[in-house]
Amino acid sequence: MTYLSWLISQTPTRWWHDSADAGELDVGIERGAIGATTNPVLSSAALKSSRTLWAEEIDEVVARRLPPEQQAEALMRIPVCKAAAKLHGRPGFVCAQVNPARAGDRDCMFAMAQRFHAWAPNIAVKLPATAAGLDVLEECVAQGITVTATVSFTVPQVIAIAERHRAGSIRAREAGIEPGCCFAVIMIGRLDDYLREIAHDSFPAVQESDIQQAGLAVTKRAYTLYRERGYEAVLLVAALRGKYHLTELAGAGVVMSIHPSQQGNFVSVDLPCQERIDCAVPADALDRLRAIPEFVRSYEPDGMEPREFMAFGLTQRTLSQFSETGWKPMEGYR
Repeated sequence: MTYLSWLISQTPTRWWHDSADAGELDVGIERGAIGATTNPVLSSAALKSSRTLWAEEIDEVVARRLPPEQQAEALMRIPVCKAAAKLHGRPGFVCAQVNPARAGDRDCMFAMAQRFHAWAPNIAVKLPATAAGLDVLEECVAQGITVTATVSFTVPQVIAIAERHRAGSIRAREAGIEPGCCFAVIMIGRLDDYLREIAHDSFPAVQESDIQQAGLAVTKRAYTLYRERGYEAVLLVAALRGKYHLTELAGAGVVMSIHPSQQGNFVSVDLPCQERIDCAVPADALDRLRAIPEFVRSYEPDGMEPREFMAFGLTQRTLSQFSETGWKPMEGYR
């Protein structure tokens, strides 16, 4: 029994494949993935890596000479819908992310969400965890649209996501509608990367061993709060940077998004099959991390207000990357 097979057969933890590449997804499904996370970067990469498989559909989109934003959306639809077809009938979903350059545009994001929702029955529309994105999230859930809230790294963000999902669910049920599901992302490795740079710049007492506890501390605190408050939203842990990001969360009722570059770590039989979600982060590491204001903002439930999410440095960095290396290449694809 591999570690992954133990995890999904003996614990509540489930996992989604973190890639839109056709061949990689086939391997992920064989390994037990029940869903797929995509973003503009992954979709753009899949259009290149799976070009020969999807040549006719890609050429048809490009030949239409659509306006750039419409072309990017039409191209992204190809890998997303291919993945949705492969995963149809499984209990997971396939994510389709709105234009990251529109993270503050409620009307545009909601219109995109409605279109993406119609692509396939197992689409989870990916919205940014910004103030505008949270407004759209609640409206989508109230209309029965399943969502994934992304560009999210912190306890305040995932608490806000769960609260807006709860509000949308109440509205849906009052209207006789089945509420949309909600997956609240914690980009665990991106938070570690961000705090590592800050620590190197200004906090030399914070060591690499402490940084490797940062995202885990945020995720474990968020999971505890989700259980205490009875949220229906599900945490989705993404951007893993090492084995510890999964092994230290094993046993949690969460979804782990695992990129193919990390999956090899978990088809091993050498990892200890232990549920460690309730094992506390070392108190001394937590004390040192608290010296970093950006960690405190990420870790404390009241560390940020929703109006601050957009301006958070890691939010801006991630939106920019998704736009510049994912969405814009699809806009200019020829």
